[in-house]
Amino acid sequence: MSWRGKKVLVTGGASFIGSHLVDALVERGALVRIIDNLSSGKLENIQGHIQSRAVELIQADLLEQDVAERAARDMDIVFHLAADHGGRGYVDLHQAACATNLLLDGLVFRACLKARVPKIVYSSSGCVYPNYLQTNPDEILYLTEDKVGPPYDADNTYGWAKLMGEMTLRALHKDRGVKSVSLRYFTVYGERGHENHAVIAMIARAFVKQNPYVVWGNGEQIRNWTHVSDIVAGTIPAAEKIDDGTAINLGTMERIRVIDAAREVLRYTGHNAPIELHPEMPTGPLNRVADNRLAKQLLGWEPRVCFMDGLRQTIDWYFAHKNRDQVRSYLQQVLTERAASHAGRAEAVAAVQGMTP
Repeated sequence: MSWRGKKVLVTGGASFIGSHLVDALVERGALVRIIDNLSSGKLENIQGHIQSRAVELIQADLLEQDVAERAARDMDIVFHLAADHGGRGYVDLHQAACATNLLLDGLVFRACLKARVPKIVYSSSGCVYPNYLQTNPDEILYLTEDKVGPPYDADNTYGWAKLMGEMTLRALHKDRGVKSVSLRYFTVYGERGHENHAVIAMIARAFVKQNPYVVWGNGEQIRNWTHVSDIVAGTIPAAEKIDDGTAINLGTMERIRVIDAAREVLRYTGHNAPIELHPEMPTGPLNRVADNRLAKQLLGWEPRVCFMDGLRQTIDWYFAHKNRDQVRSYLQQVLTERAASHAGRAEAVAAVQGMTP
């Protein structure tokens, strides 16, 4: 499939994952429209594309009346990544905020129907998997796509909303012939990541020389952190090859303990501080790792970045791009929030309004 000249909408395109996807689509010659309210996305993530007029930017909230319809108009493909989301602290502590994703997804899907968009690519999550399967970190567990089913037990309202999004798209394919694919992203990390996600939080704590060095949980939680470049490398072929609403895992099959990731951050950064465990803090499932065989089979995809290499690469980026005093001033807040301050967001919005082509 050639992307050159394809009219593509990326909702949440100024965000961490969204901006990396925009980079890849622009490189392939797509005509990209971004819609983002900058609640967690950053203008700096897409500033080069704005200045070169390689993208069209709509700074607006998809929950507002008629915004989704305006954004979806005349599009060939919609990549729907926009969501009220965050890391474990946010997902656990902001249930009502995450519940707005039910409305958000419905508005975007309805707008795509009205605009007769040929294809929807939906950013889902490993949070759709039943909590009761993920309680034993000593069990060698790989979550296959068919494990999402009755009795459903998704992870908080964020996971339930993602599950409902997947089910809606499958129903739309069956009832209306809508082409779509849902992609279950697993614990994404990398450059441009946000401190409310675990990997960037661990890096930030070392960056500001936190002492003692705090780790949430008992450190035994198992994750399969997946580099953002691998996520993008799986998202694009999914848009090309899957039409029937199938849900596909995008994640590595590496089983990484949180404590081992934290120790590598300390070692690589040279930060010599004792680790202080906080089991009372939000930790999420104790054993979450994708089975990615279906993605290999249907997409010819497999992750290329092993975690320890990607972690060091992300540390190098963070240390090169961040200001220690600034990070120290906002770190505690953003561990459980989406944005550092309303004032900062207002400044970003003003900048966008002055730069939109």
